[in-house]
Amino acid sequence: MPAEPSGDAAGDPALPAAPDYDGAHLRHVMTSAAASLGLAGFDDRIGLPQAAVSVVLLVDGLGDEQLARHTGHARFLASRWRRGSAARTLDSTAPATTAAGIASLATGRTPGEHGLVGYDVYSPELDRVVNMLGGWDPEVDPRTWQPHPSVLRRAEEAGASVLTVSRPRFADSRLTEAVLEGGRFRGANRLEARFTAALEEIREHLHPAGGVRRGPPQPMLMYLYVDELDKAGHQHGVDSAEWIAALESLDAEAERLVAALDREVGDQVSVLLTADHGMIDVAAEDRLDLAEHPELLDGVVSTAGEPRLLQLRVATGDDSEAVRAERRTEVADRWRRELGDRAWVLEREEAIDAGWFGDVSAAVRERLGDVVVALRDSTALFDTGRIGTGPLDMVGQHGSLTREERAVPLVLLSAGSLG
Repeated sequence: MPAEPSGDAAGDPALPAAPDYDGAHLRHVMTSAAASLGLAGFDDRIGLPQAAVSVVLLVDGLGDEQLARHTGHARFLASRWRRGSAARTLDSTAPATTAAGIASLATGRTPGEHGLVGYDVYSPELDRVVNMLGGWDPEVDPRTWQPHPSVLRRAEEAGASVLTVSRPRFADSRLTEAVLEGGRFRGANRLEARFTAALEEIREHLHPAGGVRRGPPQPMLMYLYVDELDKAGHQHGVDSAEWIAALESLDAEAERLVAALDREVGDQVSVLLTADHGMIDVAAEDRLDLAEHPELLDGVVSTAGEPRLLQLRVATGDDSEAVRAERRTEVADRWRRELGDRAWVLEREEAIDAGWFGDVSAAVRERLGDVVVALRDSTALFDTGRIGTGPLDMVGQHGSLTREERAVPLVLLSAGSLG
């Protein structure tokens, strides 16, 4: 059975441990995959077997806890997950959300370095909240917002053939431009079509049609993205029939891919499954509309982040530091009184000092909320005055630092073991 991530922070049992950014963490997966190909400039922090082709299968929303609960519906994945030599549990990011998690996977950086510190984030340059997924502000340049080169680009420059297999609409998305740029892109909407495309690309790479290969094949790094579970979880919940059906489809396609590779190319290909975050179900009565709690928004200039990890801006650039500090403390204290043990409420510097966002650059520091509210029970908070009432219908939620949201699996699906 994979080991659990560390528990409460030493010296302060009231706070969760910070994500283990320097240890068993999601941000080391893609860089380790590149290193396993023999590419210069990368470190294998995970201990992957050497391969000619390395496939990183990112399953959006498949937390370690959710996989553990539903192994009966994922017999192939579970058979590998239970094999201690082939599986581990990793930490995701704070917040435990897609933009931050994928950015850390794709750049090898902490959220405090790459700057995608939430589903939506305050932009000091524009003085407004901007989205980090499908709704990027046209005035936000992805390459400026996130200046670090992607692992895919670095691998390509190191001599690898690089390919992303994902939904067609992500080919030229702003998130792709920000963190997943590099190599070729092959799109397919259906889950089975994406796995078929991955298999076809590997076959052609290792055994080109009509070609005669001289010497070893060029190293190949592939990023394969699956978002069906995340969509089903948000809409129906992670214990719903729809989510389980998506898991069963994933399991069948993963088994088909690995079986074909085992037959055709043996141990030349490494297939590594991981995820960006887990998820919890939030009952309708626990989805709280902040419009019905105006006392919480008193003194709050704007909100950002996730319903499970809210970032509050409580001061403006025109305020003196003394005024800003006073307002931060007043708002943080009020939220602590109102939420009690339902949430961890930290001022920005406290959250940074606690290591929640890893190393934080000066530019990213100003994007973070003055007050950070991380839910620790099954509550979610929605600022409907800013985001509308539609998100109140979402069952599955994530973003906070509970184990259900932050612990993600790392499973070597192909032959071999993790070092």
